[in-house]
Amino acid sequence: MSDSANAYRTVVVGTDGSESSLRAVARAGMIAGASGATLVIACAYLPTEADDRELSRAQDVLRDEAYQIVGSHPAEDTVRTAAERAQKAGATTVRTLAVQGSPVEALLDVVRREDADLLVVGNRGLAGIKGRLLGSVPADATRRSTCDVLVVHTTG
Repeated sequence: MSDSANAYRTVVVGTDGSESSLRAVARAGMIAGASGATLVIACAYLPTEADDRELSRAQDVLRDEAYQIVGSHPAEDTVRTAAERAQKAGATTVRTLAVQGSPVEALLDVVRREDADLLVVGNRGLAGIKGRLLGSVPADATRRSTCDVLVVHTTG
């Protein structure tokens, strides 16, 4: 098999704007640049008409980790910033998407629509009540993805 047959063609990475997720974006940018792949950066967001009580409850539980984006405009700003980080890391072809929905569902939907061969996620899981409330993006994405998944060590 030739090297080009083994190279990734489309790499998807998710970001919520946190420094941890931007580290995963940078790693995805390096991989996409090295393999000549298209990098698709996705940010999940909640609709602005989402239940204010539910949003408030999530923000109270998450405190400093409340990176969940509400509305498409903040999500679009987030992916624009992430695209700059990815390009600095070596990505040459970058597309950005703001996708309505929960992080895992949005990422898996993007993987399917883009026919991606690699999904990159950070290892920053949520423990305790935070994990029970939002779930673990790395664990869920790894378990449910139809393509290769790279879990990048983004903490510490």
